[in-house]
Amino acid sequence: MSVTTSRRALMLREMGISPQWHLRGGAPSADAMLAEAQNVTAVAAAVPHAPESQAGAVPSPETPRAGSDDRRNEIMRMDWAQIKACVASCTACTLHARRNKTVFGVGDENADWLFVGEGPGADEDAQGEPFVGQAGKLLDSMLAAIQLKRGANVYIANVVKCRPPGNRNPEPAEALACEPFLHRQIELIKPRLIVALGKVAAVNLLAREASVASMRRKVHQYRGIPLIVTYHPAYLLRSLSEKAHAWEDLCFAVDTMASLKNAARETI
Repeated sequence: MSVTTSRRALMLREMGISPQWHLRGGAPSADAMLAEAQNVTAVAAAVPHAPESQAGAVPSPETPRAGSDDRRNEIMRMDWAQIKACVASCTACTLHARRNKTVFGVGDENADWLFVGEGPGADEDAQGEPFVGQAGKLLDSMLAAIQLKRGANVYIANVVKCRPPGNRNPEPAEALACEPFLHRQIELIKPRLIVALGKVAAVNLLAREASVASMRRKVHQYRGIPLIVTYHPAYLLRSLSEKAHAWEDLCFAVDTMASLKNAARETI
């Protein structure tokens, strides 16, 4: 790549023009690469070169662009204070337009247990904390049943940090925009075990499509961290017959955690 072409690409990326979109788990498609090349060519012809002093500028952590590798890399370097501030000011997808409050997550930032849901509801959007409505009360009861409680060796987060309209499931683009935030939270917490609450959380964390029923009672892996899937508390409020299955999943999670701790002690 020539110096002129490289400088122009850096300038376009800095301005937020023509971000590079990549398919999860693979290279961009031929159609995507063609569209990208056409867009860059058309825009670059009308834009002057950036001064040398600006060519290598790095976007501010408070306003990273959705979908870019630079944005993901910037988020993955953030500490707790930085990522909380970034989430609070995030406009990376359309969900920010209707939110009252972002819902970052809550709990012990060094927890062994991490519970991940799909997204905030109306109560969560009003209070800025996950699982505070009726589903949250049920989750608290579920935690109490296995001698856990939020804030005490437990962290609770969601796939997306802003409420989807009408409590619908997050769209793929919305989940993708929030994905680096959740990934960085997990890196900072370093949980022993992740419990995915519902299909949306499971599919996004495991990056594969499957039903909750087919994923239950198995130990999956998220980047080397054991992960268990169970039903979302909101679903259990509508499907009371599944509560028995959810209890089985919680017992399975407790047994799995005990095995993880025993294995850790044996390696000391």
